[in-house]
Amino acid sequence: MSLPVHPNKALFEGEKPFPVLPSCEHFAGSEKLISKAMQMQQELGPVFDITCDCEDGAAAGTEAEHAQMVAKLIASDANKHQMMGVRIHDYTHPHWQKDVDILVPQIGEKVAYITLPKCTEAFQIQEMVDYIKSVAIAHNIRRVIPIHVLIETHGALREIWELAAIDWVQVLDFGMMDFVSGHNGAIPASCMRSPGQFDHALLYRAKSELVAAALANGVVPSHNVTLDLKNVQQTLDDASRARQEFGFLRMWSIYPTQIQAIVDAMKPDYQEVEDAGAILLSAQANDWGPIQHKGELHDRATYRYYWQLLQRAHVTGITMDEQAKSAFF
Repeated sequence: MSLPVHPNKALFEGEKPFPVLPSCEHFAGSEKLISKAMQMQQELGPVFDITCDCEDGAAAGTEAEHAQMVAKLIASDANKHQMMGVRIHDYTHPHWQKDVDILVPQIGEKVAYITLPKCTEAFQIQEMVDYIKSVAIAHNIRRVIPIHVLIETHGALREIWELAAIDWVQVLDFGMMDFVSGHNGAIPASCMRSPGQFDHALLYRAKSELVAAALANGVVPSHNVTLDLKNVQQTLDDASRARQEFGFLRMWSIYPTQIQAIVDAMKPDYQEVEDAGAILLSAQANDWGPIQHKGELHDRATYRYYWQLLQRAHVTGITMDEQAKSAFF
């Protein structure tokens, strides 16, 4: 009797797999806040990433010391889930290469991703990625280090399809505040909040274009922060709109209470998770040929959808059928 074929092999063999990432990315800049985030990650489980911020977190003149601190924390045993990334300085900052020189040799094997901010042209990100690759190779680091690109300028939006296609790019992040500021008052400050951040035509267009470019290139689209730090319902509502209306699969958090709200808003519907498990188990038993489930026909197209949904459910910590969990994870 042949062994059951896993959905990754049956449905996506030979294709670049779409990244399945936690739906929440929590930013922290200081050693105190990063350590607090690490403690929360151990308490809540591996349901969110932590981004250690070298760009806004480091005071002028202390960039090297800050990067060393970040490297120490990411390399530590406290990074239990290895779900910590780092944002370095932008292409125009004199320290961005030094960030790479400090971080990659120490944590290149362990860092979850490197975020590159404030590009205005695609060639800048290509040059930064090439430099990261060269430093990694020089230190015998052979893995792909995922790259996240912040889309927060007119130029980045103009060249977003080229950016999404750059090797190693895993996520496109929308940086709303810098993007709004770059419009020189044409977009009112109120549109940094809801409902304007979703309804203003220029922001609607920017977010839609980012999601389209990301998904077409097998890249995860990530939504901007909610500025209202302590209103959990606002974060929940924003994350829900970002997920349901625009197709974002991930969102930033900048305050501890935002983490669970984002995870809850973006996790798959429990009934769909149950259906996904049952459909995929039946499909696997039928060697991935067409099946019927609840009177509906399912084939490879729906199998692919439900397998991606089941993976997102798993990384979000949703309880699923034990048979499905055993078979696929």
